Amino acid sequence: MTAADGWEPELDDIKAMRAENGGADLKAFMRAQIAAGKSRREPPPKPAVQKPPGHRPGAWPTGSSPPGPPPDWSIPKPVWDAAVRHYRNEEHNPDQPCDCGNCPPEETR
Repeated sequence: MTAADGWEPELDDIKAMRAENGGADLKAFMRAQIAAGKSRREPPPKPAVQKPPGHRPGAWPTGSSPPGPPPDWSIPKPVWDAAVRHYRNEEHNPDQPCDCGNCPPEETR
């Protein structure tokens, strides 16, 4: 019988174990006590497994690509130049007729 079975050694029993076999019996008894205590413990709860994110962080989804250039980039250069010229004329010469080429001549400022 061991202490795990409900048997508790008394002081005389411990003295006898210590005296027999050079204390080997007491060491074996103590190891059995430790093993019994470890087996009674509840295992620590395992952490919950996290679900994968479903995508690779920082990457575009498989089978797709990043969006293309903004629609402003598809406007031809002469149209941009005319718009810039018109803006400059309105900002810097508001009292003069616009010479951008897109404004009607009868436009008043």
